[in-house]
Amino acid sequence: MEIRKVVTGIYGSNCYIVMDETTKEAIVLDPGGDVDDIVKTIDAMGGLVKYILLTHGHLDHTTGVAQLKAITKATVCISKADDDLITQGEYLFGPLIEGGADKLLNQWDVIRISNLEFTCVDTPGHTPGGMCFIVENCVFTGDTLFAGSIGRTDFAGGDYNTIIMSIKLKLLCLPDNTIVYPGHGPSSTIKNEKLSNPFLQG
Repeated sequence: MEIRKVVTGIYGSNCYIVMDETTKEAIVLDPGGDVDDIVKTIDAMGGLVKYILLTHGHLDHTTGVAQLKAITKATVCISKADDDLITQGEYLFGPLIEGGADKLLNQWDVIRISNLEFTCVDTPGHTPGGMCFIVENCVFTGDTLFAGSIGRTDFAGGDYNTIIMSIKLKLLCLPDNTIVYPGHGPSSTIKNEKLSNPFLQG
């Protein structure tokens, strides 16, 4: 498995390309803009993009979706709750693609490319439909969990107690050596967040 990060847009959102190195099939997570840079990275990897996975529906993670789908013909996936907020035009949500996402994700759905399986885990709190994706010893957390912090909960549909419960019940139970790839900033590990994230103590 090969993972590349592209920092996109004015908010510095992390877009990830995850590729099976044998078949070159790939998934793109959260293309928030700067699609030319994302495509250059995909081409450099030799990737064949099958899916675009979205951790949540905020525009700094979705702005590049339509353009990237037009280029790759990939299947766009997001939770129903956040797809609904995008299609309703809720503030800070969207854009996506005309007619909404191609596939609506549920808890424990599995998205497969070649030998890689991405398990979908509901983690509401930052948004109602926030979702993390687990593959091998990695978890892509979007704006739910950051290195040393958590996602904001003061936007539409956000809730502080919900995000804390999501992290503690769904993420901190993962093995300590699980690598955390967040929606902004540097990567971390579950162990580091257990020990030092000030929002998760006690």
